[in-house]
Amino acid sequence: MTRAKKPPPPGGHTLLEQAARAGSLRNAPPPPLAERMRPRRLDEILGQEHLLGPGRWLRRALEADSFPSLILWGPPGVGKTTIARVLSESTQRVFAPFSAVLGGVPELRGLLAEADENLRYRGKGTVLFVDEIHRFNRAQQDAFLPHVERGTVTLIGATTENPAFALNAAVLSRAKVARLEPLEPRHLVTLLERALHDTERGLGQHGPSATPAVLGALAQAADGDARRALGLLELVVARALERQLEGPLDESVLEGVLDESILRHDRAGDAHFDLLSAFIKSMRGTDPDAAVYYLMRMIEAGEDPLQLLRRMIIFASEDVGNADPRALPLAVAADEAFRRLGLPEGLYPLTHACLFLSSCPKSGAVGPAFHGARELIGKTGSLPVPDKLRNAPTSLAKSLGHGSAYRSPHADPHGYVPGETYLPEAILGSEFYQPTQHGLERSIKDKLDPIRTERRRK
Repeated sequence: MTRAKKPPPPGGHTLLEQAARAGSLRNAPPPPLAERMRPRRLDEILGQEHLLGPGRWLRRALEADSFPSLILWGPPGVGKTTIARVLSESTQRVFAPFSAVLGGVPELRGLLAEADENLRYRGKGTVLFVDEIHRFNRAQQDAFLPHVERGTVTLIGATTENPAFALNAAVLSRAKVARLEPLEPRHLVTLLERALHDTERGLGQHGPSATPAVLGALAQAADGDARRALGLLELVVARALERQLEGPLDESVLEGVLDESILRHDRAGDAHFDLLSAFIKSMRGTDPDAAVYYLMRMIEAGEDPLQLLRRMIIFASEDVGNADPRALPLAVAADEAFRRLGLPEGLYPLTHACLFLSSCPKSGAVGPAFHGARELIGKTGSLPVPDKLRNAPTSLAKSLGHGSAYRSPHADPHGYVPGETYLPEAILGSEFYQPTQHGLERSIKDKLDPIRTERRRK
């Protein structure tokens, strides 16, 4: 039985690379540009400011070589393996890389046994980096637990899958999750410029330059993925050299290179926001057919379903509100159901919520209510609470009249006290909530109108 090859250490080179560097394989191709340009130091890593910016917790932990077990979670090409490689160069502990794709539990147990020996006989801890950790099923993941629990290893796992679904609760309880975000276009443009100018690892020896429009198009097409951005750049430069083009690379070199499907949908560009706007406006316009069409357009293009569910939860209050109070709990339930089911089954509750929200009566009364109240608070400041509404837990408070004039609505046959007011005196008569005539809000309006009329007379 052929044994799985041990993956190269994150900070080292494969045997093929080493042989090529030594000249034993004269015709060996160089590593891909994305591999050559992989950051070697913490300061070279682009993006992830929420984790690696000055003073942020992960940066402090890496610089001090004092960090807990970690799960690095994010889409491809955002720096998970890079962070592990930078860590491998700086940690004073033994660094043990492992790929859940290439290896299995027997190989993992061998690494854990070595880690135990290092701790017992050499007094050195081990950082165990497990790439694609989600490839292990939940039972296999239990192999980590006793060693993490005893401190034999510090676990660093990298995954593109949501840890809440892909990892068991016992692993998650012993590790801190660090979510890595897709790189912004500005980060990718900086990375592309760095590759063009770097003569040691990049393309600087070829002397190419590129117009801002080309760099922007490549960054947009990469959709937050540094590896994809550098791969596209490498392809564009190779084509330009083949054609012996002179001058900066312009849009002509992009023909046939960029994936049209990627250009139609991007997380930060116009196409993304146009689709999202069409989705929201279709639901608001009570067109479930258009809404589900735009929903599936975004899902098929790779949009995060959880972000779409987040938008639907907002919509349930902002655009439906009290016209149908079932909208908000149903949207929240759809979000919870999707988190439990994942894809593809999660498309059922996702679509369920979309169709319901699209078909609901609509009301935009919630937003103006809180916006109006906040605006007035900004103008009037901290107005005193009327004495009749104040708390009276002590005899001193009661002697000051706190709560003495309060009349309970439960004691009135109307279920409210006719003419009673509750706002501070300086803003009596202010009305922030304006119910519509749609759905259940019509009955709310019918109830509030006479109550407000009596208050206005007082």
